[in-house]
Amino acid sequence: MRVMPLQNYLPTLRGVLLNILKREPVYPFYASFKLTSRCHFGCPFCNVKKNAVKDLSTDEIKAILENLSDSPVLMVSFEGGEPLLREDIGELLRFARKCKFYLLFTTSVKNLTSYPLDEYSKYIDFLHVSIDEGHDNLEMFRFLPELVKLPLQVSVQTVVTRDTIDALEEKVKLCYEHKANIVVIPAAHMDKTEDYFPDIGLLEKELLRLRKTYPDTIHTPQGYFSAYRRRKCSAASVIISPDGYLYYPCHILGKKGPDLRNQNLTSWLSSDEAVQGRKEMRECLRNCGWYQYYSIDSYTSVSSVWEALRPILVKKVRQR
Repeated sequence: MRVMPLQNYLPTLRGVLLNILKREPVYPFYASFKLTSRCHFGCPFCNVKKNAVKDLSTDEIKAILENLSDSPVLMVSFEGGEPLLREDIGELLRFARKCKFYLLFTTSVKNLTSYPLDEYSKYIDFLHVSIDEGHDNLEMFRFLPELVKLPLQVSVQTVVTRDTIDALEEKVKLCYEHKANIVVIPAAHMDKTEDYFPDIGLLEKELLRLRKTYPDTIHTPQGYFSAYRRRKCSAASVIISPDGYLYYPCHILGKKGPDLRNQNLTSWLSSDEAVQGRKEMRECLRNCGWYQYYSIDSYTSVSSVWEALRPILVKKVRQR
């Protein structure tokens, strides 16, 4: 994993200390930035495409990236929709590389290898390729041998529904064989979609079995399941809508906070509006099972962070 200049980590360390003092995750460390609502697919468990908005301009995206760069956020994920549908994606990747965070890039295009990945990979730290039945793109597993040769960390991101738990082992096995990682995401029930959420007990049991069979491959933290049972969400992870507004307290509730094109994220998080948003999150009884890269309190613990990163680091060491 790339080591950034020491000053890049200081805002995050300050956020950690303030969160400890405040005894709640006021300052997030992960931000999902949905660069567009446009997508090739219409996954039954996703509502991004159903809430279509006009794409922001290149300069507007850059303004938000600068905002995030000055915040405690340590990792930003370019998502969508499909971020590769933006014609300026190369320019945005180059700009993001100069910011004070790691960049994760999530894509699901079936013609992924037709893009200039050798160039793009210079600016990406983590590449997540969404492959599952919802995207109807299981054939993309054939790209893994080529993708793992890129100078970045490759993971398959797969959404599991109540009907696809039994199909999970084959995906984990392919990742294991090709020295890629896999992150498993339960299909949370979003508004305007059908309910495909899996049996959480069965999924937990299956992941425990697969961890033993295919070691150092799955980097979904086991803490997710205890958080689900305790109905414990967290604001340690945030999502930015394609229109530039921050979803707060969470994406599932659909409520939006500041326009990050012109409102400083760090200062807004201590506002009365943000305080009320976190109160709503704590009191929410929906228990939808949503997490945005483990938006749960346990993910901010040392043990859960290690559980998630260990498969990545182990594979990096073995590849040297």
